[in-house]
Amino acid sequence: MMNEQLEMIEQETTSKRTGFWSTLREAVFGTEQNFTEGSIGRAIFLLSVPMVLEMSMESLFGIVNVYWVSHLGREQTAAVGITESLLTIVFTVALGLSMATTAIVARRIGEKDHEGAARAAVQSILLGIFVSIPIALTGVLFHKQLFRMMNAEEGVMAVGAGYIGVIFGANVVIMLLFLINAIFRGAGDAAIAMRALWIGNIINLVLDPCLIFGLGPFPELGVTGSAIATTIGRSCAVIYQFTRLFGGHSRVPVRWSQMKPDFGLLKHMLRISLGGMFQFLVATSAWIMLMSIVGKFGSAAQAGYTVALRIIIVTILPSWGMSNAAATLVGQNLGAQKPERAERSVWITAHSNAIFLAGVALVFIVFAEPLIRIFTDDQTVIPFGVDALRYISYGYVFYAYGMVVIQSFNGAGDTFTPTIINLFCFWLLQIPLAYSLAMWAGLGARGVFLAVTIAESVLAVVAMVIFRRGKWKEVKI
Repeated sequence: MMNEQLEMIEQETTSKRTGFWSTLREAVFGTEQNFTEGSIGRAIFLLSVPMVLEMSMESLFGIVNVYWVSHLGREQTAAVGITESLLTIVFTVALGLSMATTAIVARRIGEKDHEGAARAAVQSILLGIFVSIPIALTGVLFHKQLFRMMNAEEGVMAVGAGYIGVIFGANVVIMLLFLINAIFRGAGDAAIAMRALWIGNIINLVLDPCLIFGLGPFPELGVTGSAIATTIGRSCAVIYQFTRLFGGHSRVPVRWSQMKPDFGLLKHMLRISLGGMFQFLVATSAWIMLMSIVGKFGSAAQAGYTVALRIIIVTILPSWGMSNAAATLVGQNLGAQKPERAERSVWITAHSNAIFLAGVALVFIVFAEPLIRIFTDDQTVIPFGVDALRYISYGYVFYAYGMVVIQSFNGAGDTFTPTIINLFCFWLLQIPLAYSLAMWAGLGARGVFLAVTIAESVLAVVAMVIFRRGKWKEVKI
């Protein structure tokens, strides 16, 4: 009898292991799962795994750049950090458009309206191309003014001119990379979005040191070489996206014949996107202001802050992957008239995210200095990087809930609520608090890092309280 029980337990354990690896393979290589039915946990897993890997790959662009550029000196590192801070404007527009794209595509997929999803996909691509043009002109023609706005030193402006020119001039590839992956995510084709980022990063990983240091037959271009390598990598990823989207390999049946403006749908998408753009503009402009305040304490402070942020992004972007999974589930389940299933999906995802980020926070707090030293050996930079990494990590559990809940509002098509929350927490709280703690309380750059933790924690609490009221379930898009 005892032997039979042991055998049954062993068989059950083996079955669970097989089931896990089978589900993991399905998540990585693609799935035909209907996310409005069946196990919510399984649906979250199938969407989260490729989205986490996708966001991890996106974070690698910045990490690889900072790693190699940091070997050139602190002025080059600061130039990358300032450019990346300014580039958040591009990310703001791309994320705003992506938010609307994911929400509409997910809602149409949930309604079984695949043709409607395709029309939304095409218009989002056209919008992305149109808005990238003025951004490119601004970055190329007015880069000196942009550097001065960020309190950059003259040496930083000199070495960073080529970097900012290439990154901003080719911002259309960033825009398309975000938007087309938003289409895939909204449709539930998260594995395709993940593979696009893999392609881009592999190319960037190879080209970055070659173009920065002039390895082999490649010219030595310094920090500008990093921008060229990243742009080439992203461009190849976009080419792959187009082959999947227009080649019949996605749940969204997009055709080249649809590539013409539909001004009615464009207006509808732009209306939703504007809320998302302003929402992220509030957040990203706050980050730009924080970089400017940190700049009052010198290029070493900005370089340390830049290194810390790149390390933080390694974990925050995977958490964004889980948040995007929640947004897709909210959109599709609302389209399928299953609002309670949508809400349960959000809380399960948020709890999982909190457990993950709690572990990461512990590692960052304990091993802050060794992690910073991986990227720089400049003794003037390291203390700032260590302080930034530790202080910001203290709020990681709050960030986990805030990220998931905010993205869930967006997945429902409610971009207004997160915008108001961001306005209060970032403009009315974070920026004044950062300046006060840094300049008036005498905490220096530490005051900025502490303000980040306080504001993000408040945001999470406010978002959860409003989410529980359930008004987002009534949004029509």
